[in-house]
Amino acid sequence: MTKASKKEQQHFERLLRKHRPNPPVLRNTVTAFITGGTITALAQLVMNFFLARGVKPLEATAFTSAVMIFAGSFLTAIGVYDLIGRWGGMGAALPITGFANAVVSPALEYKREGYVLGLGAKMFVVAGPVIVFGVVTAFVVSLLRLLLWGVG
Repeated sequence: MTKASKKEQQHFERLLRKHRPNPPVLRNTVTAFITGGTITALAQLVMNFFLARGVKPLEATAFTSAVMIFAGSFLTAIGVYDLIGRWGGMGAALPITGFANAVVSPALEYKREGYVLGLGAKMFVVAGPVIVFGVVTAFVVSLLRLLLWGVG
């Protein structure tokens, strides 16, 4: 890169910073908080439903997770979760419903390529690395715990 083009590049970057709009940080924070809080409150209502019917707490947790994953997947399939995500940002991405959205969205995009090479292969494009990292991390932490404190 020549001195002239480097100087032009720096000038362009200064202009870009000057004219770039500031992100609405406060609005984004509030909408993320409201969205994540609403999803969490709905999950708590689902869990309370199971607990009120005599389901053991550990099983109620598993059932609640399954219901929320289904809800996130279903809302993604009918196009609603994208609207929630656009409005709520990370508030929609962090709960388990956001993970379901991350698995279902690529699958829906590639379903026309068939069940194996489209739907099956693309389903874990986004979520695959998260799952692999989670499994490897769990293995390493479990191994460290075993080595440091032993069995029990």
